[in-house]
Amino acid sequence: MQIKAKLNYLRMSPKKVRWVVALVRGLKVEQAQIQLAYLSKLAKKPVLKLLNSAIANAENNFNLKKENLFIKEIRVDQGGSLKRWTPKAHGRATPILKRFSHVTLVLEELAPSKKKVKAPKVSKKEEIVKVASLEEIKKSPVAESVLRQEEGKKPEGHDKEIDKEIIDVRMEGKHRQQKQEDRRSMKKAKGFIKKMFNRKAG
Repeated sequence: MQIKAKLNYLRMSPKKVRWVVALVRGLKVEQAQIQLAYLSKLAKKPVLKLLNSAIANAENNFNLKKENLFIKEIRVDQGGSLKRWTPKAHGRATPILKRFSHVTLVLEELAPSKKKVKAPKVSKKEEIVKVASLEEIKKSPVAESVLRQEEGKKPEGHDKEIDKEIIDVRMEGKHRQQKQEDRRSMKKAKGFIKKMFNRKAG
């Protein structure tokens, strides 16, 4: 099993990182950690951090042992670069490229471990409802609701829900209470006003 870890946009030139990476390529994980711990190069810190991250992924996500891992592949690719300028003689300016690096690390097992096979999930059998006759189907609650919709009847309790008053707590107060009462009276008189305006002029 392969475990991958990647470090993108490391603010260091690929050439400097490759000096460090070349020392640990192909080593066991524990040996690589010791090698990086006592190295006097600035690139050792990000590479060691990446290696520790890959080890943690292997232990926590895949239940692999640290002693059984080695660095199969570690490569450094060039990323983008920041363009800067420095002044030179006779009014000239020369470019400076501040390069970025992408480090890719792949760990693999020395001896392949046995994979644990998960037991298949047992699905609950769906209960089959047996119906004796057509009359029982018509009496079922689902059939009744469908018939109501077809006939254009409103379901039970529909009118009650519409007539319910929604009391807003924010409207409580000296002046707000009056506004709420006015709204209620307007709702009651709404039907009469509609009738009045819908009359045809004779």
